[in-house]
Amino acid sequence: MPWKDATLMSTRLEFILLAQQPGTNLAALCRNFGISRKTAYKWLERHREQGNSGLQDQSRRPHASPASTHAGLEARILALNAEYPYWGARKLRALLPLDAKLPHHSTIDAVLRRHSRTILGAPVRQEEVAPSRFEHAAPNLLWQMDFKGHFALTDTLAGRCHPLTILDDHSRFNLCLTACGNEQRSTVQAALQATFERYGLPERMTTDNGTPWGTSGRGGLSQLEVWLIRLGIRVGHSRPHHPQTQGKDERFHRTLKLELLQRHGFNSLDACQLAFDSWRERYNTVRPHAALQQQAPVSRYRASGRAFPSVLPPLEYPSADTVRKVSDKGEISFQNQRHFIGEGLRTQLVAVRPSDADDVFDVFFCHKKIRQINLRDSP
Repeated sequence: MPWKDATLMSTRLEFILLAQQPGTNLAALCRNFGISRKTAYKWLERHREQGNSGLQDQSRRPHASPASTHAGLEARILALNAEYPYWGARKLRALLPLDAKLPHHSTIDAVLRRHSRTILGAPVRQEEVAPSRFEHAAPNLLWQMDFKGHFALTDTLAGRCHPLTILDDHSRFNLCLTACGNEQRSTVQAALQATFERYGLPERMTTDNGTPWGTSGRGGLSQLEVWLIRLGIRVGHSRPHHPQTQGKDERFHRTLKLELLQRHGFNSLDACQLAFDSWRERYNTVRPHAALQQQAPVSRYRASGRAFPSVLPPLEYPSADTVRKVSDKGEISFQNQRHFIGEGLRTQLVAVRPSDADDVFDVFFCHKKIRQINLRDSP
């Protein structure tokens, strides 16, 4: 029980002096002071061993803290925070040596707070339901491709940088981070070819609907799509105004901006590329990823078994198809009539097949159905 008087030292000393008087009824004295006999014996013992100083409150802190963070390990945590100031406690924990007794991530947070360290760019924590994540079951089943928003170079005569990014859906491995001077088809195709030559071909790729992925003409396919389809890659597009379709690549863009782009300026595309290459290596091989159980993306990626061909494979269609070559105007001739197919398919071969409806024909380019021709609607 606590002492009733607010001036504890004087009250305790008074109690000790009274308790030491010959013939004192200790039980009654304890009742008068509002304490238990256990408390009384504790203070009598302390006074006997330490004198009046023993009546002061003593720290409850244990003499030893076997669960406290080892000084060497704490120094390692601080060094990792200095090297990777944008990475949180879980990522830093994944980088600690395996031969050490790994502290809980909350302990790492406490170490950082104790030394007034902060996680740069960390959002304000809010209680929310974690979003469900979908990912393909293996590498190279789907690649996501997009441009990160372009930015000005410090040398105004050098123009702007348009970062082209490609991310593997399964592993979050960054396959391409190229500093482009524009967003034209030829620039993108050159970067894609270099990526294909290094990592092989994916089964599918997704992009948004803008150029050069899509077409702003009268429908059909873009020239870039045509080239990808000729390589045997299925191409899909995100729904308009739904960036979450490209969610993993969008998240990659935020990390790129936070850790690199907003911290540095570049005076040329070559300077951009040097920084991109260095940051990309760290992202792929060092940076732990929460969706990968704090492993780096390289731990889950492997190159595709489909090699990039030196020559595009020939276009082949079943013998029952009617094959037509697309003109420079994006048209074919069928049943003595001209039908627009798409400007992106100029000089390509397409197949015309009867549909289930009379006088209606489907037009295919490789595996992809691109048009229907209804002879009854034709002039």
